[in-house]
Amino acid sequence: MKTEKMASLENQIIAQAPDAILFSDREGIIRLWNRGAETLFGLAAEQALGQSLDLIIPERLRAVHWQGYHKVMASGETHYGNKMLAVPALRGDGSQFSSEFSIVMLKDENGEVLGMAAIMRDVTARWEKEKTLKNRLATLEKERTR
Repeated sequence: MKTEKMASLENQIIAQAPDAILFSDREGIIRLWNRGAETLFGLAAEQALGQSLDLIIPERLRAVHWQGYHKVMASGETHYGNKMLAVPALRGDGSQFSSEFSIVMLKDENGEVLGMAAIMRDVTARWEKEKTLKNRLATLEKERTR
């Protein structure tokens, strides 16, 4: 049985984590938005809570996202499991960044899906560095074959 002290510690971890931790319900409405999410997306909790996930999904990716999201909500299953996902995300100012995240499906005591939690971080700097290295390698290989 979880103690009140342990529950308090868990709440502090979620609230203060530097990674974005958010939860959206079955309809894709944001219900949890921690301090890390505020920093990552540049939006205060008051601006995000009660809003659709469209708030952080680039417009060109929304149709695909919602198709998959609704399928997972209906089936209660996801093939992503423990995989780290990588997609572009949208900040409050409209700028995009490269994100990586893991998801957690939350269910009630009867096994009904309540929604999805995500733990996210900005990996733009790493992605740009890898892209630069790949381009340099391609250039060197091209020069070598001349």
